[in-house]
Amino acid sequence: MREPSDVRRQRILAVVRSRGSVRVADLAAELEVSVVTVRRDVEELARAGRLRRGHGVARSVEPVEQPPAPAGPPAGEGAAVALVVPERHTYLYETMHGARTVLEEAGLRVALHIAPQAVGAERPIVARALADGAGGLLIAPRWPTAAEEEADHAWLAGAGVPTVVMERRPRRGSALHAMDSVCSDHWYGMHLAVEHLVALGHRRIVLAARDDSPTARALRSAFAEIAEERKEIEDWAVTLSVPGAGSPDAGGAAAGPGRERQAGAGGLAGLLREHRATAAVLHGDVDALMLVQQLADSGVRVPHDCSVVAYDDVVAAFGSTPLTAVAPPKAAVGRVAAELLVQRLARPGTGARRVELLPELKVRGSAREL
Repeated sequence: MREPSDVRRQRILAVVRSRGSVRVADLAAELEVSVVTVRRDVEELARAGRLRRGHGVARSVEPVEQPPAPAGPPAGEGAAVALVVPERHTYLYETMHGARTVLEEAGLRVALHIAPQAVGAERPIVARALADGAGGLLIAPRWPTAAEEEADHAWLAGAGVPTVVMERRPRRGSALHAMDSVCSDHWYGMHLAVEHLVALGHRRIVLAARDDSPTARALRSAFAEIAEERKEIEDWAVTLSVPGAGSPDAGGAAAGPGRERQAGAGGLAGLLREHRATAAVLHGDVDALMLVQQLADSGVRVPHDCSVVAYDDVVAAFGSTPLTAVAPPKAAVGRVAAELLVQRLARPGTGARRVELLPELKVRGSAREL
């Protein structure tokens, strides 16, 4: 699904304001749309007085200040930005690469930090980065549980440097609610998955998802809400995609429509049979490919016996059966977050922004009409 024009134009404005002037061809490449589309957007924004249009170039109507150099780095080095992402997290590595490109183009020195899988691992990493002179922070905390997320709010809100949280949506009213953040709209992503399956005639759907990240928790919540509200859906259930990939009591509720379920000895195949489900949404990609293989080993063929939509679209296309998948705008999240940080460094004290970008559905061969 295409990105709405108003969202795309906001991204164009953010890039132009952060750099002063940008070639239309470069904007088209970064936004992954045609030059004609960007040219039309630039013309509309110019008519509205929000930027100036030149020959193949979009220019900011506001003066662009250079980001102030933090005191820490030795003379002669560029301003430093700390970029913190969890280890072994391919999804967020795409976000990281999107951010790095923008930061380097802005003349900022990027200090990459990989946080290990340990409770509170980000805190000492950030502390060291700030001590080394980082003047800004881009961070995607792991937050495997809601409790750990809440525990991190106060110290992250008090980091003392411009900070943008990537691919995380802080809880409303929390200490991080008023901080800059850029995130995929995972509710909309789950809506795309369910809508696709319902349009194909599926009325009994199972979600197999992790429960060890903010994204996983957002997807489980969104699926339950959407499935409960869709009158076409007769029965649904949620289970862990991987044993142990969540809190100890996750998926342990009793049987019944719309309840968390343990997959049990029969695994996902057994749960599908129990609910007479004809479709499943599987999060994330690697888990989805492994679950599809487990289904095949249990005699459940995809898509002949069960339609599947994966969520993440990192490696979903490489399965023996290429998986239809929801693709969050991973690299775009990093780019927009970095652009927001560049603006914040140039103009400190301006109001915080919470940006959501829309995923899209990549239709392949793993879901079929009933």
